Amino acid sequence: MKKLVATLVLMILCTVDQRDAWAEPHRIVSLNPCLDVILVNVADRDQIAALSHFSREDTSTIAVLAATFPVSYETAEEVMAFAPDMVLTSRHSSLATRNALARVQIRTELFNEPETVADSIAQVRTVASLVEHADRGEELVARIEAALSAAAPPEGASPLSALVYQRNGFSTGSGTLVDEMLTRTGFTNAAGRYGLVGWGNIPLESVVANPPQVLLAGEIRTDVPTWADRVMRHPALKSIEGQMKRAVFPDRFLYCGGPVLIGAAKALLDARNSASVARP
Repeated sequence: MKKLVATLVLMILCTVDQRDAWAEPHRIVSLNPCLDVILVNVADRDQIAALSHFSREDTSTIAVLAATFPVSYETAEEVMAFAPDMVLTSRHSSLATRNALARVQIRTELFNEPETVADSIAQVRTVASLVEHADRGEELVARIEAALSAAAPPEGASPLSALVYQRNGFSTGSGTLVDEMLTRTGFTNAAGRYGLVGWGNIPLESVVANPPQVLLAGEIRTDVPTWADRVMRHPALKSIEGQMKRAVFPDRFLYCGGPVLIGAAKALLDARNSASVARP
């Protein structure tokens, strides 16, 4: 009953003078970890009412910063309790929550997951515009483009075949943002040789039988190694060390664009330079 009363009160508050609330967002809630990363880079701190709880996980590039913000676990009642005037959502956000927010006329902005660098840059500009800081969006775009330019291979350099290989053999193939990042930084994505399109798992046996030149492996937790890490610690990978260079590509660079592309470009540049030095 208390939850119902609170919800009804918030419904009344959220429908008062919506035009003013929509004009200048001062309490923004983000329900997506990739939007979280953009938001903290372009909004004023006091504009952010809450980030998604995913932003505090070790797969997030802003985990330390996110620990200083309130977080949401995405229930409609919880989001309403933050009294937001704008909520950033994605296709992966709870449909029930999105529908509930629509019913009480809380402004929501729906984003797709970017599959290209161009999509990601456009998303940065959109978020920056929504929070009334378009100039910060342009500054961030300039940093992303500079990082991509710095990580581009020398003209005429032959690309190296590379495979992103994470916990449980998880990888990424064609049609993804990571696939484009590999191409931009001097690699060809080897996932296709194992029949992978999009996201999925590749058996260890397939990698050993036909190794790429570079294995972009995830970080292994040395304090408490997990069962999912076992594929990256498997002795079979050591048996092909002479045929394949191994480099670290943290999984926190896998899933998001925006500012995350800056760190991803640097990691891929380091991997390419390391592999190039190791080549005969």
